[in-house]
Amino acid sequence: MRMHSTTRLAAVAGAATLALTLTACSSDDASDAASDGASDTVTLVTHDSFNVSPEVLEAFEAESGLTVEQVAPGDGGALVNQLVLTKDAPLGDVVFGVDNTFASRALDAGVFEPYTPEGLSDDAAGLVLGDGALTPIDMGDVCVNADTDWFAKHDLAVPTTLEDLAKPEYADLLVVTNPATSSPGLAFLVATVGAFGEDGWEDYWASLADNGVKVVDGWEDAYSVDFTTSGGDRPLVLSYSSSPAFTASDDGTTTSTTALLDTCFRQVEYAGVLAGAENPEGAQQLVDFLSSTAFQEDLPGQMYVYPVDPDAALPAEWEKFAPLAPAPFEVDPADISAHRDEWITAWTATVVG
Repeated sequence: MRMHSTTRLAAVAGAATLALTLTACSSDDASDAASDGASDTVTLVTHDSFNVSPEVLEAFEAESGLTVEQVAPGDGGALVNQLVLTKDAPLGDVVFGVDNTFASRALDAGVFEPYTPEGLSDDAAGLVLGDGALTPIDMGDVCVNADTDWFAKHDLAVPTTLEDLAKPEYADLLVVTNPATSSPGLAFLVATVGAFGEDGWEDYWASLADNGVKVVDGWEDAYSVDFTTSGGDRPLVLSYSSSPAFTASDDGTTTSTTALLDTCFRQVEYAGVLAGAENPEGAQQLVDFLSSTAFQEDLPGQMYVYPVDPDAALPAEWEKFAPLAPAPFEVDPADISAHRDEWITAWTATVVG
């Protein structure tokens, strides 16, 4: 869940590492900090779609005295892979963007140092993972989205269910993301496991493959390249229930897309302090910031996800165009942990070959 178009709702996967310095300290400052045994720089490892309003980040930096640098290895799946591969020499101090479908992989690898901010809401506290190692920051429903203008122009009914997507009239219209590299892609795979069960989900994906589903590595490719609203040729795309708020008209009265709320899986994104961090104190302050009201209320407009703090204010258009699914598909987290790799392998054999 993530900047839309330039914001996420989920995210590009890639093996390459992109280091983006949001602000930089001088070498003299760095030397002074090192001589004091502390650092005024904290490095955030995150997915490619992380975004925050400059004024919100600047306020945190001014108050804390910290400079935030960002390292982005890719989408959520690539992010977790890199965290595990570099656990003995971590890429930074703190991570944001590990979600509930990939979290157990990083937890099992011992990537995090337990830390939980004080004052979390009851809702957020109930989502904490790994004995305090991962703090929930945002949530959103991964769902198929439809370009309603395209369907109206082609005199074709908008599909509503997972089963509809495999019907002949929707052949070659859907683009999804690879669950091996994309956290939304994995969330959607898990949704189909929840919908069709262990004995039926592979057959369902075989029917999607026969119906011409297109698979790309990450959300950015799917939404910003292949989706018809971006000039592509696929009017059905895997995205988020909040995405239609992004395509709302300037006056906020209409939107050109809709989320299929009967196709959803609820995704939660987490932050945590990395074990072996060079600046663990700064990392804790950054996790506190990500949990703060200022950042929580900035989330919807920057990454098109819901804050986990139920008291955080939401943009007005979200009430009209960005509803959460009333009954998203569910799979026990223990089952996801136990079978995730097996499911991805079976999915790859079925869909990619």
